[in-house]
Amino acid sequence: MNQVVNNIKQRLSLREPLAEALEVVAKLTDKLALKKPAAEEEYEAYLKEQLKVAQEVCPFCKNFERDFPSFAFSIATGIGKTRLMAACIAYLYLKKGIRHFFILAPNLTLYEKLIKDFGDTSYEKYVFKGLSEFVHNTPVVITGENYNSAHSLFSAHEIQINIFNIAKFNSENRGGAPRMRRLAECLGQSYFDYLASLDDLVILMDEAHRYHADASKRAINELRPILGLEMTATPTDEKGKSFKNIVYEYNLAQALDDGKYVKIP
Repeated sequence: MNQVVNNIKQRLSLREPLAEALEVVAKLTDKLALKKPAAEEEYEAYLKEQLKVAQEVCPFCKNFERDFPSFAFSIATGIGKTRLMAACIAYLYLKKGIRHFFILAPNLTLYEKLIKDFGDTSYEKYVFKGLSEFVHNTPVVITGENYNSAHSLFSAHEIQINIFNIAKFNSENRGGAPRMRRLAECLGQSYFDYLASLDDLVILMDEAHRYHADASKRAINELRPILGLEMTATPTDEKGKSFKNIVYEYNLAQALDDGKYVKIP
């Protein structure tokens, strides 16, 4: 029994599907290496080995779909994917000591919502409410607006949650390099390169089906995270093909059948 998972379930009052999904994350991350290969030429062999490890937990996961271990959670709208992301961050910090997270939003509306959900401790829907460890060490939220002036980038203890709209770092956005790919004098490199250099970066993709187009996919791959967690209610790419990296599913039909979380139209 995983005590950390149980504590998070209770303190965040996770609905049953979200609790089940968190258990899958725990089982996967307890087996995965959660580190980058030492050299670029080792990536292909590394990904093959990590896929075999993942399939011991989830045999139906056929492919990571990306250049790093990435897993999709197909969960109906309204069940609480944002809360699941928070639970995953809490678990990876408390159990694995991971401090650097990158949440990707598909549009401005969701981007602003996520900043409030994860960054406003006074907000009634603040996602970490109930976790004492996050009260004493409140995560620093770094956004597309404040990353150039963030003074906490090199703190040894802070939990850093980067929240960006896909347009902020997509290399083909409006035909030119976005600002976060340009040199930042305080870092000696671009903020994008700083993120890619981290050895514990985990990326969480809200509405993950939006990031399968070539430009978006390439930009995400270039971040070189150690783990990707994809949240979506429609696990198909722009060509209508189903994701091959689904490790948990709780679709609308199941939700309607259960009659607990979604109202029947």
